[in-house]
Amino acid sequence: MKDIYQAITDRITAQLEQGVIPWRKPWIVSGKACAISRSTGKPYSLLNQLILGKPGEYVTFAQIKQEGGRIKRGAKAQFIVFWKWIEQEDKDNPGEIKKIPFLRYFNVFHLDDCEGLQPKHKTAAAQPLEPDAAADAIIADYLTRSGVKLEHLPGDRAFYRPSTDTVVLPEMEQFAELAEYYSTAFHELTHSTGHASRLNRLTATAHFGNEEYSKEELIAEIGAAALVNHAGLETSSSFRNSAAYVQSWLKALQNDKRLIVSAAGQAEKACSLILNN
Repeated sequence: MKDIYQAITDRITAQLEQGVIPWRKPWIVSGKACAISRSTGKPYSLLNQLILGKPGEYVTFAQIKQEGGRIKRGAKAQFIVFWKWIEQEDKDNPGEIKKIPFLRYFNVFHLDDCEGLQPKHKTAAAQPLEPDAAADAIIADYLTRSGVKLEHLPGDRAFYRPSTDTVVLPEMEQFAELAEYYSTAFHELTHSTGHASRLNRLTATAHFGNEEYSKEELIAEIGAAALVNHAGLETSSSFRNSAAYVQSWLKALQNDKRLIVSAAGQAEKACSLILNN
């Protein structure tokens, strides 16, 4: 595997030299069916998904009128929420302006509650992803040997929780690409190798944005890229997304690209543990 680490480190560095690459979250918020804005076609936030409850297009009263539609008799509006930042003068520091978040809402109607409007965003039914036997075997073997627990929950988060030694992932059906699902799984499993009972890499002082946390994210993503490659699942888009993720954390570390080499060494140890090498 050592040559793979060097090759991946070199390729990530080459990607970084090309400039900023926007990282994208590889899963969608609510799987195949979700509540979306008719005006943008984009899914609402997870909170609004829970508030609305029903998948499909939602439209405001003004948009219904503008498009020549009407609301069915007896239909009731639902609300969605959003944060708006308001600028105010800081009373404790006269002359300085501070931003305060205010929770706002507005009403929307489901398209089923409207007449005279046809669906605007027609998408083909998503093809379910077929699990990869080789990648699943790697994961199952590691979980059995390590005792790490793996849970799938529909939602908008993927994480490793050291206190319960648990990896939590979105459902596989929320991912558009198989490689991105396994990349996310391997990322979180790489974090789990840092548990005190294993490689003892995770520290209590690490918190979002500081150097320890940022370096751990580099280790996890390089490990994920190596494991996806090892499983034969890498795609150009999944690798590019990994490079973009690494770049986002290098920015927090003043773009010290030497950290990639250091993180790659830690990632190699993590992957060796996962692969039982």
